[in-house]
Amino acid sequence: MDELIRKGAALIRSAEKILVFSGAGLSTESGIPDFRSPGGLWSKYDPSDFYYQKIVADEGAREKYWKMSSESYGLMKDARPNQGHLAVKKLEDLGKLLAIVTQNIDNLHHKAGNSPEKIIEIHGTAFSVSCLRCGKRYDRDVIEGRIQSGTKVPYCDECSGILKPETISFGQAMPQEKMELAMRHARVCDLCLVLGSSLVVYPAASVPVQAGESGARLMIINRDETPLDRDADLVIRESIGRALGGIMEALGHSRERAV
Repeated sequence: MDELIRKGAALIRSAEKILVFSGAGLSTESGIPDFRSPGGLWSKYDPSDFYYQKIVADEGAREKYWKMSSESYGLMKDARPNQGHLAVKKLEDLGKLLAIVTQNIDNLHHKAGNSPEKIIEIHGTAFSVSCLRCGKRYDRDVIEGRIQSGTKVPYCDECSGILKPETISFGQAMPQEKMELAMRHARVCDLCLVLGSSLVVYPAASVPVQAGESGARLMIINRDETPLDRDADLVIRESIGRALGGIMEALGHSRERAV
């Protein structure tokens, strides 16, 4: 492990434009289960019930969707950033962070203190809700209050349109502007740091692929093997907080206290 930490520190020391690509494995260290892991939501619900077109077309599907989504939000709302998130914030403090491209919808990079303009949430966020008809946005807690009061399927105050958390569902189009921005960063970064992603979900995983093809070095910290391991300059199969926290310590920066 010590040798891997030294190699990781060397990669970060020499980098000037680091693109962080984060996935569910980063959030599990804050107590948010991966949807696909044992005990995750997909062990309780059938993901095929939550395809975008089904949600739009069927009120029964919307009721089931809101039940699942509220359960997920309850896990995220009070979650706190962990050592991995705080290490990413330190990269920004050091002037090395180009951007964060995250698959996570849990707001934890924001809670860690990273600049909002540095965070690209390519799968959206669970912390706001919008109307699919008129576009009116709502704070998530406002809608959750309605659900806790007995509303099973909330609708828009303005136009009675379908409300949906601003997350990307199965079968829903990815946000084009965010993906284009992520790919632009991938083409110019000199180090892509993958944290807790299986790198099997596309088109999101095309971001680190593009970074590697554009000449960036690639460091992957993930407990399990990924399809890009063979192309990476460094792979660390360890807790992100332990590994990235150790790397920052090797660079002369003490671990931040989790907030």
